[in-house]
Amino acid sequence: MLTPQLNRRALVGTVGAVGSILASAFGSKVWAKLPKDSDIEPRGSIGRFERLGSQSLEGTQDFLTNFRGWVNASLSRAANVRAQEIFKANGHSPTAELPMAEIIRLLENDPTLSASARTWISTQQMMWKTLQDHFHDNGDQYLAEMEVADKSGPGMVELNPGMHIPDYTKHEIHIQPGGYVGDPFAGHIYLYGTANFFVGRNYQDEIQAEYAESLPLPADGKVKRVLDQGCSCGQTAVQIKGRFPDADVWGIDVGGPMVRFAHMRAVDIGANVNFAQRLAEDSKFHDNHFDIVTNNIIFHEVPPHKAQEILNESFRVLRPGGVYYPIDFYTGSPAPKTAYGMYRQWWDHRWNNEVYRLDYAALDFAGAMKKAGFIVNENGPAPGGRGKRNIMGTKPA
Repeated sequence: MLTPQLNRRALVGTVGAVGSILASAFGSKVWAKLPKDSDIEPRGSIGRFERLGSQSLEGTQDFLTNFRGWVNASLSRAANVRAQEIFKANGHSPTAELPMAEIIRLLENDPTLSASARTWISTQQMMWKTLQDHFHDNGDQYLAEMEVADKSGPGMVELNPGMHIPDYTKHEIHIQPGGYVGDPFAGHIYLYGTANFFVGRNYQDEIQAEYAESLPLPADGKVKRVLDQGCSCGQTAVQIKGRFPDADVWGIDVGGPMVRFAHMRAVDIGANVNFAQRLAEDSKFHDNHFDIVTNNIIFHEVPPHKAQEILNESFRVLRPGGVYYPIDFYTGSPAPKTAYGMYRQWWDHRWNNEVYRLDYAALDFAGAMKKAGFIVNENGPAPGGRGKRNIMGTKPA
């Protein structure tokens, strides 16, 4: 089955790219809305959340989501307590800054910490595997649905199957099989993965709605164009459109399967958002084009030199007075320096395939923003009111 799927994907990707070029050449295009008989919802939907294709799979994901909640809470607390006991028994304060090699030596093989780690990673693996199996087993109908959506609207999608995919984007981020670029159903898989990750609190994109509402405005209040970098399956971009219905909203991602699914989902919701397979560090937009540029958890997924390139590009495409608002682990608070906090960072890097997590933790992000040219405010509004602040940048007028 994989061979015809991949051939079909390549063909449709080319058609999508040509369609987007024509749309750019002739201005706004009137697209046909996705016909209902092409919309694959075998078990219906709850609001905007389409139910999974079988009761068995849905039950499996419900179990894994609730199990993750227990692992994140009770078992994680037990692991934290045990780590502090180990540090104390070895003569270290819980707030001590220890060499990473010593932290790993003390904690890595403890049964309680190992149980916490193993159950979390097994939950992650089972979640991805069962989702991937379903979409591949039913690949033809899901590909056919995307083929129709490629030519539907509102909004448009630009696929670039011939583009160079940088090596740093090819790893299996979060141990998602195929990563963002290597599986034709990466967007489908990722969407349901976020439902699991947020432990059932994001079935209607509630988290992304909070992020969109938190976006700070330019001083003049004008918002005509907004860019969401690394948009993945498009949840934030769609919610941004909900907040700014008259704005031209774009979501870009290196993953063609991501933006393809994002467009299809936006069409189904009725959100007039444009998606394009492009790099955050080379977005192809004109200078001074956007009023707001934002992203969500992109910087801990890129090496430091690419982080600087993304910041430079963000500055270029923002208009004078425009606002840059990145959201990531440490855009609102510094990376932890305590021994257990450092262990958790290392563990995520080592076992959840967060290749650049430690590099990001060591990055002087405010300094990198200033280097790009931004006026930096480290006390901007917190995303969704979670925390007290978040870094933001303004392009000098």
